[in-house]
Amino acid sequence: MKAVRFHEYGEPDVLRFEDVEQPVPAAGEVRIRVAATSFNSVDGNIRGGFMQGPIPVVLPHTPGIDVAGTVDALGEGVNGVAVGDQVVGFLPMDKPGAAAQYVLAPAEILTPAPKSVPLADAAALPLVGLTAYQALFDHGKLTAGQRVLINGAGGAVGGYAVQLAKGADAHVIATASPRSSEAVTSAGADEIIDHTTATVTGAVADPVDVVLNLAPVDPAELAALLTLVRPGGVLVNTTVWMPAPSDEERGVRGIDLFVRSDADQLAHLVTQVDSGELRVDVTERVPLAELPALHARAAQGAVHGKAIIVPPTA
Repeated sequence: MKAVRFHEYGEPDVLRFEDVEQPVPAAGEVRIRVAATSFNSVDGNIRGGFMQGPIPVVLPHTPGIDVAGTVDALGEGVNGVAVGDQVVGFLPMDKPGAAAQYVLAPAEILTPAPKSVPLADAAALPLVGLTAYQALFDHGKLTAGQRVLINGAGGAVGGYAVQLAKGADAHVIATASPRSSEAVTSAGADEIIDHTTATVTGAVADPVDVVLNLAPVDPAELAALLTLVRPGGVLVNTTVWMPAPSDEERGVRGIDLFVRSDADQLAHLVTQVDSGELRVDVTERVPLAELPALHARAAQGAVHGKAIIVPPTA
């Protein structure tokens, strides 16, 4: 089968489009014929060797944490999944990924794919959708009527976060550049702050219950966001290389989020997609052989929105 792998850590040019042996599922695993995977910024960090502590991969490594595809074979003891099922999942980050024609996955991480979007496009949902969901509800404890500030709403996680927060009847304040403000507005934001012309702290007039930071801000900016949170509120930070600050005197918690695979939560997101409550946006569809070029563009900051990677069908 065809796959993209890197045999050493480094720049995007370490990625190779090559022939590899088709994997065989072990007990508890299924093999998936990949319809698509997606690009996430963590893919570049893993490839560059910056995540060897938290995500120790074995070289050569195939990237691609998200998967959408069709179950092709079952390992011993697998129940609840059948050959031919269309599924989505957030794969173990330290195992071979889905930038390939076939990938193995633990059966328990999979959930039926949404019916209302093309199967390949469903690969745009798992990691970023779960990040947004876990940030807002597991950690932020967001409820109806609360005010939430989503800093960096123009990215893929931000798009889901705005939709999910608005769907929970929260008041959503979002920061975005002019390039992404229209998409953030259509996702449901009540207020938009253009971070290219205004400071966030100067533009938010009243305290918020939750701040969700999705942007690679410097520590001083992150600390400033903390001042916008009401006493007893929470700041959830997804830039894990920069610890979230807290304010113990005011009872404001700072939480660093490291997203986890959760099939039940993913199934809930799929239900929202199929009911029309959650929109899956795909900005580009890239052939698997062009994944190295996509990594190179991402390293230059030239990838916007959500890109999915589609393997050859034969």
